[in-house]
Amino acid sequence: MIDLRRRAGATLVGCTAIAMWSTLALFSTAAAGVPSFELLAIVFAFPAAAGAARALARRARGARIPLSAALIGTVALFAFHALYIFALRRAPPERASLVSSLWPLLLVLFTAALPEERLRAGHVAGAASGFAGTALLVGGGAATASVPGSISGYAAAFACAVVWAAFSVLQRRMRGVPSDAVVVYCAGTAIASLAFHLALEPTIAPSAREWAAMAALGVGPMGLAFVAWDHGTKHGDIQLLGAFAYAGPLGSTLLLVATGHAEPRWQLFAAAIAISGGGALAGWQTAAAAAERPSNATEVPEPPSS
Repeated sequence: MIDLRRRAGATLVGCTAIAMWSTLALFSTAAAGVPSFELLAIVFAFPAAAGAARALARRARGARIPLSAALIGTVALFAFHALYIFALRRAPPERASLVSSLWPLLLVLFTAALPEERLRAGHVAGAASGFAGTALLVGGGAATASVPGSISGYAAAFACAVVWAAFSVLQRRMRGVPSDAVVVYCAGTAIASLAFHLALEPTIAPSAREWAAMAALGVGPMGLAFVAWDHGTKHGDIQLLGAFAYAGPLGSTLLLVATGHAEPRWQLFAAAIAISGGGALAGWQTAAAAAERPSNATEVPEPPSS
């Protein structure tokens, strides 16, 4: 019988990743003086080192990670961040951020490819409402209509959204791969970022404040958050997570306002209504779908991990 409690618990774990991602802008602002790829190399080195230290402390060899999973995870993690950096440099940042914010909506749409999931109107409508709220957040700042956007920047932002949505859905097919694999993804991303940094950027010695911000990034939104998201997408309600993901930009904006880095605007309150309403709609759809399931439903067998 389907363990709804286990599924709900995994969904809740996935939601903690969204909460941690809401601190991304705040900590990134504190480390703004560090070149982009240098920042990524340092930040992802924290979870990689923590994972290695944990394995040594336990004197464990660690779970066996299929090479295909290690490659897919590393490429997805690095490609997402590299494309996002490129998009911000080639197009107006707020517009590029909005395009990249399509990933939760794409995630919900991509679940139609999963054999055990059924694409439902409530989840799509909830994710679309969340995107509308995010558009209000992004579009409510200074006008940039006169700034000519780069097609390559927008294309990179959209590719960024596709990469993360596709990877999140693909996680469902890699249920047999343990969440310890995230440490491997982070290590690979740190190495790739270091290579790009040495090839493209000058090296800047971070200040004590920037080191603290990068450590916070490595522990939270770029460390534990990916472990939580890995668990949530593999074992939780992935469509509900897609709709809830828009709480991240809202939480990020609220944090920036609370710390004096942004001004409160009417768009913030309208976005809160749209995003929370979308999440409630998706939650209602999930509850309705659960009620429709026959009591003798069984779990879909997990595909092999390699």
